[in-house]
Amino acid sequence: MNEEQKPVVYILSDSTGETAELLARAAVSQFNSGNIEIRRVPYVSAPEEIFDIIDDARKTPSVIAYTLVRPELQSIIVREARAYGIPVVDILGPMIEALSQITPVPPRLEPGLIHRTDQAYFRRVEAIEFAVRYDDGRDPRGILKADVVVLGVSRTGKTPLCMYLAHKGIKAANVPLVPEVPPPQEIYQVPPHRLIGLTIRPDLLNEIRRERLKSLGLVANAEYASRERIMKELAYAEQIMNKTKCSVIDVTNKAVEETASRVMEIYYRGERQAKGGKII
Repeated sequence: MNEEQKPVVYILSDSTGETAELLARAAVSQFNSGNIEIRRVPYVSAPEEIFDIIDDARKTPSVIAYTLVRPELQSIIVREARAYGIPVVDILGPMIEALSQITPVPPRLEPGLIHRTDQAYFRRVEAIEFAVRYDDGRDPRGILKADVVVLGVSRTGKTPLCMYLAHKGIKAANVPLVPEVPPPQEIYQVPPHRLIGLTIRPDLLNEIRRERLKSLGLVANAEYASRERIMKELAYAEQIMNKTKCSVIDVTNKAVEETASRVMEIYYRGERQAKGGKII
């Protein structure tokens, strides 16, 4: 099969089309994925757009999958695709039809409702942007805005942890602890349950830092990875963590998911106590 005949899956949506694309990729993975192309066409709103897509699709072996909720657009896709023998998959329709059989509430048939009503989705996006903006202590103003502030020496996994928490909707900032640089004073204003310190076994940190130096093309025996330097940094970090009365988590041999689970436990328990034991 030459390049011009490479099969294509067209994803048509009146919203972003992300969900439909994920489903298509899951299906394509069951075949030789490299030989099947996926083309997502988001925010389809006019018949003319459908005609253009059909015109492209008929030139190569294609499947059209769609998550359009407007009946008139659905009809056009089905009619035009059938005219050229193009297989069509209605991803959203069967579920809407099934739900209609168990509820008296009629479907609204408005595009993009999932992103308009899913507040958790918006919170995740906001939290991810927050984690990027306030990563590695680059702006101390983020400390007092964060749900969680993570402290720790270099290579204890602060950034991956903050990004994982962000995907759970928690706005997390992180602050590196370096003996030569006093930490921002804002960390002393953060409630202890919102402040998390990360520590790690010295020999493992030594190994991690040596590998990091090698990946950067630097000598592995630099001071950054020396045992003396590591012990000095960990001792300094312990002093700061004791002073702030934050919760401390040993991340030695822990997956980020495990650490994040412990952080969320500390955070949500503290929030409930701060609100008088009410469930939040």
